[in-house]
Amino acid sequence: QVQLVESGGGLVQPGGSLRLSCAASGIIFSINNMGWYRQAPGQERELVAIVTSGGSTNYADSVKGRFTISKDNAKNTVYLQMNSLKDEDTAVYYCKSGVMPSTTRYLEVWGQGTLVTVSP
Repeated sequence: QVQLVESGGGLVQPGGSLRLSCAASGIIFSINNMGWYRQAPGQERELVAIVTSGGSTNYADSVKGRFTISKDNAKNTVYLQMNSLKDEDTAVYYCKSGVMPSTTRYLEVWGQGTLVTVSP
């Protein structure tokens, strides 16, 4: 089994910063990509940022210039540095990863989610 465990959510004022972490554990042969998604109340889950195994990144337009995704391959961990937070960034943030537990198996794994609340 492969698990993703997120941490770092919480309450922050507008303009503030938070750093989310997501660590993958279990039997892992390789990780293809790791990304962050978010879901606000009453809205669909949306992609926030993703980083590939090669280090390429992609961001939602709404977070470009404010959020930075990075990873530590040795720790199988992905981070999301969130700066200049806005009220509309309030959501449950989910980590997702494409993981190969072996050379012949591929899994898409989701974390349990961590709540980010941006409020005065």
